[in-house]
Amino acid sequence: AEAEPLPDHDTVVSNERVEHQALLRDDFATDEHDDEQDEVRDDELEEQELEDDLYQNVKTMDAAELDEPSDLIISGVPEGGLPRFELDDEDEMPELDLRPSDLEGFNTDAVQLYLKEISRAPLLSTEQELELANRIASGDIDSTQRFVLANLRLVVSIAKKYVGRGLSLLDLIQEGNMGLMRAVNKFDPTRGYKFSTYATWWIRQAILRAISEQARTIRLPAHISESISRVSKAGQEILQRTGKPATPEDIATATGLEVQRVRDILKSTQTPISLETAIGDEGDETTLGDFIRDEQAVSPEEAAGRSMLRQEIRDTLSEVLTPREQMVLQLRFGLGNGHQYPLEKVGEQLGVTRERVRQIETEALRKLRSPALASRLREYLQ
Repeated sequence: AEAEPLPDHDTVVSNERVEHQALLRDDFATDEHDDEQDEVRDDELEEQELEDDLYQNVKTMDAAELDEPSDLIISGVPEGGLPRFELDDEDEMPELDLRPSDLEGFNTDAVQLYLKEISRAPLLSTEQELELANRIASGDIDSTQRFVLANLRLVVSIAKKYVGRGLSLLDLIQEGNMGLMRAVNKFDPTRGYKFSTYATWWIRQAILRAISEQARTIRLPAHISESISRVSKAGQEILQRTGKPATPEDIATATGLEVQRVRDILKSTQTPISLETAIGDEGDETTLGDFIRDEQAVSPEEAAGRSMLRQEIRDTLSEVLTPREQMVLQLRFGLGNGHQYPLEKVGEQLGVTRERVRQIETEALRKLRSPALASRLREYLQ
């Protein structure tokens, strides 16, 4: 359908944005069966669109406000006119316009096959949308399926804008399709909104949530993601104002957060790297983990020294002490297994009293205090 002439582009866009916000507030407020995560706060509706310049973060908002009408363009939008979401030609597929680097991570043949399949579904006119929406409200499943199929190209056109943010294009399309189906079930044609305009909010919401929850190796809680967005926005504003990268101190001043808190937030935005990442030329089995020292690991020299000390202690005990004295010291000081026993437990094992165990221990320690024995062990303790 042709876009109707508009008297003033800026005024219409502003009115559309206000209407979108009012519509979403109403929908979210009246949907008692929706998940709590789908509730949209007023301050979230007033947030700007995702910022991906600094730290390459994704804001976690249930409904992202659009900065420019051009963000919604799919095809055939007259310059200076209101964004339109229908394709001009029913047989035309949206162009992916992907860079070679964007193709990594998904099968381009699968994408092309999917686009070929969805292009077979004809687009709907305004009258058809109204008719199908009324049928859907009556519970017509076939109408729901037809409505969804007719708008799958809208999902592709929106999803391709988010390639390179941690999810493949096919994953983005899948998540966007979930948002599309939700929009179809919630669409109310009596309010006078075009379905494509309304569905875009739900599609983008589903995609952004998937990026937030799935793009990271380690999923961050929602409140951490909000803090990341706040720090990211402050850092970008400082960069634009001063022309210099923002320091943690600058961001802390702008946001009111503690400097250490800002550092922790920035650290959480770093992309994890696998220790199994290959290092060197192809065929070289060296990994990144081979170059990272384990501070808690015992060095070969230290392990050998400990082994020799244990053997020397065993030899010394066997040469100087009686079998009973050796057992008492082993149980009392954890020689061998590292577990120390109280006098009562040792007495139970040896069948003697607590006081007798103490006497045996005292006599054994007296024998070990010999200067000759001390010289044998001193070299291991230096």
